[in-house]
Amino acid sequence: MERCPWCMCNEKMIRYHDEEWGVPVHDDQKQFEFLMMEVMQCGLNWNMMIQKREIFRNCFDNFDYDKVAAYGEKDIQRILETEGMIRSRRKIEAVIHNARCFQDIHREFGSFSEYIWSFTKRKTYLYTGHQKGEIPARNGLSDRISKDLKKRGLKYMGSVTVYSHLQACGIINDHMESCFRYQELLEMTDPVHKRRDHE
Repeated sequence: MERCPWCMCNEKMIRYHDEEWGVPVHDDQKQFEFLMMEVMQCGLNWNMMIQKREIFRNCFDNFDYDKVAAYGEKDIQRILETEGMIRSRRKIEAVIHNARCFQDIHREFGSFSEYIWSFTKRKTYLYTGHQKGEIPARNGLSDRISKDLKKRGLKYMGSVTVYSHLQACGIINDHMESCFRYQELLEMTDPVHKRRDHE
């Protein structure tokens, strides 16, 4: 069974690739989890995030954004003192701040998922060349969403971070064509083929 090469480093990464990466996400708690793991990942690597995922879940109330939005200084200290946690006050504060912005988007659009999927009219994008491995770090779509998220106050939301989130939550299908998940995800989504990355 062939897989995308990036996941082959350990069992947790393989399981994440096989079961989650690229599957369309319409649950806001899951959207928040993926997006905040991207925040924690900035300057580090995704494998570390997957290895520390249970620590993050314990620290941030299973990524319940309403609970996280109410965190104060005691919670920041608790998280900083958690064994195995990434000890970056700035990132922890950003997650709490982003939870409050996430609530604002939820109130405005009915859900964060409704908001972020509206950029592709609820379609999954397939970009020409990506299935051959010609995958950029960012593109026009992630630039637009990044700009809008920053305007709404979210932190650590650069275009590269946003692009990774779009891949993870199924808005962009970037599985290799040779990967067994590529065809499976095509069958469970409503894909639109795009020729250029800036579309």
